Amino acid sequence: MNKMKSLYAGVFLISAIGLTGCASILNDKTQDINVRSSTGSPIEGTVNGQPFKGPGVVSVLRQNKDLHFTTTTDNCTKETIAPKSVDGKFFINVLSGGVFGSSTDYGSDKMWKYNDDVVISCTK
Repeated sequence: MNKMKSLYAGVFLISAIGLTGCASILNDKTQDINVRSSTGSPIEGTVNGQPFKGPGVVSVLRQNKDLHFTTTTDNCTKETIAPKSVDGKFFINVLSGGVFGSSTDYGSDKMWKYNDDVVISCTK
């Protein structure tokens, strides 16, 4: 009887690991990004509609879309795009967890990441 319980526990554990996404477990829904101007001067604007001030850290949702920084500061580029990319943890999951785990990562949007630093181009 104990062997059956151990077998069921083992099957459950393997199934749970296989059905979860690596990036979904290891990544938060949000990512902190350092935002600054190329001149080091203060900047203000929005990122995907959310206000930000720099230099500073902005917390953004991981999504299957690029980040659009709109700057209201004089002498700075009015729009800067930070492209999304696939987090390397997703590929580990493809190899270890297969279709179920990778689809979990894709469905949760936690497989996406952005550069840790965004520099808004400005002139003095």
